Amino acid sequence: MDVAAQIRPNPAEGPLPAYRARVKAGVLNADPAQQAAAETLQELWHRLRGYDPKPSEPEKPGGGLLGRLFRKRGAEDGVKEAPCGLYLVGQVGRGKSMLMDLFFDAADVPRKRRIHFHSFMQECHQRIHTWKKANPSGEDPIQPLADRILAEAALLCFDEFQVHDITDAMILGRLFEALFARGVVIVATSNTAPDDLFKGKPGRDAFLPFIAIIKKQVEVLALDSQRDYRRDRIRGLPTWHSPADGRAERALDAAYRELTGEAHGAPMVLEVLGRKVELPEAARGVARASFDDLCNKPLGPADFLAVATHFHTLVMDDIPRLNPDNFDRARRFITLIDAMYEHRCKLVASAAATPDQLYEHGQNAAMFERTASRLMEMQSQEYLKLPHLS
Repeated sequence: MDVAAQIRPNPAEGPLPAYRARVKAGVLNADPAQQAAAETLQELWHRLRGYDPKPSEPEKPGGGLLGRLFRKRGAEDGVKEAPCGLYLVGQVGRGKSMLMDLFFDAADVPRKRRIHFHSFMQECHQRIHTWKKANPSGEDPIQPLADRILAEAALLCFDEFQVHDITDAMILGRLFEALFARGVVIVATSNTAPDDLFKGKPGRDAFLPFIAIIKKQVEVLALDSQRDYRRDRIRGLPTWHSPADGRAERALDAAYRELTGEAHGAPMVLEVLGRKVELPEAARGVARASFDDLCNKPLGPADFLAVATHFHTLVMDDIPRLNPDNFDRARRFITLIDAMYEHRCKLVASAAATPDQLYEHGQNAAMFERTASRLMEMQSQEYLKLPHLS
C-alpha cells in the first residue's frame, strides 16, 4: 500500500486510527503524549457520534427565561446528554492543532465549526453590536447570541484559546454558561491552562467564574510532549529571501504552508489600547503581512509588542531598502524587530537586500546597525531553537 493510502483512513473510525496511520506511514513521529491525547479524543469522538441538540423554540409568554435557559437536555429532547468537552493545553509546537485536525475531520456531528478563538470573539462582538442596534430597548443580547451559535454548531472547536482583552473577559462567563446550558460542546487548544487565563490583568476577579465554568464543563488535558515540532519545521526553512521577487514570494508561500498546514490564513485584528492592528492572514500562531501592512501605518511599540507576543512567527513580504527619506517606516521596522527579538518571535521574510544592505547610507544608518545584526542573528539555528515568549 502506498503512503497516501496509509494516511487516508476512514473518518468513520475516529481520530485515533488516523493518528496511528500517520505514524505508521512515517508522516508523524511516534510520541507518547500525542498518542494519549489521541486516545482521549477518540473517547470523545465516540460519545459525540450523532449528537444533535436542537435549538430551543422561541420562548412562550410566561415561560420564563431561566426555565428555557437551564432546562435539562437529554432523553426528553430526543438527543444525547451533552458530553464533557476537552481543553488541550501545552506549549507551542507540541501537535495540538494537528490532533484537532484529526478530531474535527472525523467528528460525526451534523453541525460543527472550527474557528480561531480570537476570530470567534470578534464575530461575537460584531453580532452583539448588530443586535443592540436592532433592539435599542436594552434587552440582554447574550441569550439570542447563544441561540444563534447553537443553530450553527453543536460542536465548537477553538484554536489558540487565549483571553487578552477585557471586553472579551466581561462577556465570556455569561456567554459560555448559556452555550453549555444549550448543550454546545467545546473542544479547544491553548498554550495557557485555564487557571492562568487573563492572569495579572485588571478585572480578573470578575473573570474567575468563567474559569470555574470551563473547568466544570470540559476535561483539561495537558499535552506534555518533550519535542517542539513547530521549531523543528522552522529550523529546516530558509528565513531570509532577497531580492523580493517572484521566487521569494513562492518561498514565503511554501513556508506559510509548512508552518500552518494551510495555503492561506484568515484576516485577524488585534485590539491594542483601543486601536486595531490588522493582519491580512493568520493561522496557528503564524501571521503573514507585508512591510507596508505594519510599517507604513501609524503603529507604535504597544502594537508591535502585541504582534510579537501573539504570534510565534511572522511571515513578512517586501521589505524595501530604507533611507533617510523613509525613516518613519524604518523607525517602525526597527521597533518591530526589537519587539520580535526580545520575545523570540521568528521571522520569515522577503526583502530588497540582505540585512546589512537594507540601510547603508545617510542619517540614522548607524541606528540601523543593531537591527541588521539582530536580523542576521534571527536567521541562526541557535535563535530558531529558542522558545517563543508569548
